[in-house]
Amino acid sequence: MVVINLINRRRFVGQATAASLLTLVPHQLLRAANSRKPLRKAMIVKEVTEAALEPLKAAGFQGVETSHICPEAEAAAGRAVAEKLGMRVHSVLRGWMHFNSEDPAQVESSLEDTRKGLRAARAYGADAILLVPCKVSGMPMPEAWEFDIAFDPKTCHVTRVAAGDNSRYEAYIKAQNHATDTSRAAVEKLIPLAQELKVIIALENVWNNLWVKPALYRQFVASFGSPWVKSYFDIGNHTKYAPPQDWIKALGPLIAKLHIKDFKLNPDGHGGKFVHPRDGSIDWPAVRQALDVTGYDGWATIEDGGLELAEFSRRFDLINEGK
Repeated sequence: MVVINLINRRRFVGQATAASLLTLVPHQLLRAANSRKPLRKAMIVKEVTEAALEPLKAAGFQGVETSHICPEAEAAAGRAVAEKLGMRVHSVLRGWMHFNSEDPAQVESSLEDTRKGLRAARAYGADAILLVPCKVSGMPMPEAWEFDIAFDPKTCHVTRVAAGDNSRYEAYIKAQNHATDTSRAAVEKLIPLAQELKVIIALENVWNNLWVKPALYRQFVASFGSPWVKSYFDIGNHTKYAPPQDWIKALGPLIAKLHIKDFKLNPDGHGGKFVHPRDGSIDWPAVRQALDVTGYDGWATIEDGGLELAEFSRRFDLINEGK
């Protein structure tokens, strides 16, 4: 159990808030639904141009997340395009970094790439960047349904990743703990710039084999004790590890942004595939209820393709309505 003298007051309050969500009674859930605030609808684009944004505007989207990291002057021009259409560039998709690399030059390159992303985000008018700190692979590790994690709440070091004998996972445990330490060290170096620019570093664990259970992910994000480090929660990505509503309840106010896509589990609940929103195994009413309870009313970006924009917009609206 975490004791208060191991974490600062702000982190304790955030964790206590998340824990309290698990004990809400039905009338509290009803009150949360009745005070529902709509999610803000977005899609991912590359360059922020009128040609890219106008169809989205026509389909009812309010904003975009861009994967185009560019000089600040170009980003400012993109902001002007969005604002002209009454839209917003709300986030920059910085993506994968290599903070756990054994090569100091690669770590520094990742840091500099993130700094560029933060500066571009400020120029776009965005308030967050999506950042995947690193990944581990190439060693034995549990399947998604086999994870049974124990960890030290002070360091976020895992001591067990599956039930029973963990000797075959020793390399994975070591790699995960190294990734946690190096990612924390790198992000802490970036916090002063994030604070200066007023851009949140939103951490995502996108099948990178790290922080794969709600309690551990929450603790890692909370361990920074900074309002400039939060979670970018992808509803579809986390489904194979635990129901998304459980993640949302655990993370609570640590969620900065949402990605929307769906995941269809196999009949045995083990593995599956990505599908379009509302075509998979996600219980969207339960997800919406969990978001209501946390009070989340920020941006939700569809990370998907293959349907008409109007159809994506319609499905988003159903999710927004708790259906």
